[in-house]
Amino acid sequence: MELYTAYYSSPIGIIEVTGNEEGIATVYFLEEQPNQEKKIHPTLKECIYQLDEYFMGIRKEFGLKLNPPGSDFQKKVWTQLLDIPFGKTNSYLDISKKLGDTDASRAVGNANGSNPISIIVPCHRVIGSSGKLVGYSGGLWRKVWLLNHEKSILFGKQTALF
Repeated sequence: MELYTAYYSSPIGIIEVTGNEEGIATVYFLEEQPNQEKKIHPTLKECIYQLDEYFMGIRKEFGLKLNPPGSDFQKKVWTQLLDIPFGKTNSYLDISKKLGDTDASRAVGNANGSNPISIIVPCHRVIGSSGKLVGYSGGLWRKVWLLNHEKSILFGKQTALF
């Protein structure tokens, strides 16, 4: 089935969204604006709308049909990411424990880094066991921005929390 593409200009860069009637497949940050059609395919309009609400501080949870490509293990990890509350963080070890294998932290980290649906599947909410911020495929500065954005909405502050 054909994937449709749309672009969203967020406060932290251009976001490319792909998907079809089966759900959203990818949400990636781009480093530059591609040439794009102005018309957004109807299957992607709700995703763009919900991303806009998230960045405006209105939306804390996404309600979209998702269809990311990945292995069964990756999908299990991504499902756990969806359970991390808005403005909160979990460690790779926390997720490993929820999956029933405390030795799976590295595999969880790899699956987290392969998450194709940024923001909506909140891989930015995963930190190291020490409490330190660790990698983010969209760039660590975006991870910091997203975590601070969520915490400022929860606590009504504009100060940096990370």
